[in-house]
Amino acid sequence: MRFFIIAAILLAFPALEIWLLIDLAQKYGWLLLAYLVVVGVLGWQLIQEEKLAFTGRMMQTLTQGTSLPGAVFSSLKNLIAGVLLILPGVITDVLAVILLLIPSAKPNKTASPFDQHYQAPANDDVIEGEYKRED
Repeated sequence: MRFFIIAAILLAFPALEIWLLIDLAQKYGWLLLAYLVVVGVLGWQLIQEEKLAFTGRMMQTLTQGTSLPGAVFSSLKNLIAGVLLILPGVITDVLAVILLLIPSAKPNKTASPFDQHYQAPANDDVIEGEYKRED
């Protein structure tokens, strides 16, 4: 039973996408074609830039000691959004925009000795404060 539900969803999605494209093409004509070409080019550009930024993001994550799965999720999310933008269709474009709007985990800014505003960690054995000696 579960197989038939999944198969129905997988078959209904392309049918709905094609129906929507035909309906929009009748209303807007060549503007829809121009939209699909521009969005496809933007999706390709997103994939190319994410491919270049991936290694730098991984190196930064490893040197800072922050969450590696968060950086991988961010890159994977952008790649999937780029593929969805390349696929012709309005529903896939909406899904891609939703993916791009999901906030990525910001890497924790940990100070390193090479930063300009680096402060050495405090000694945990010392308790700072004021005191008054009474005899």
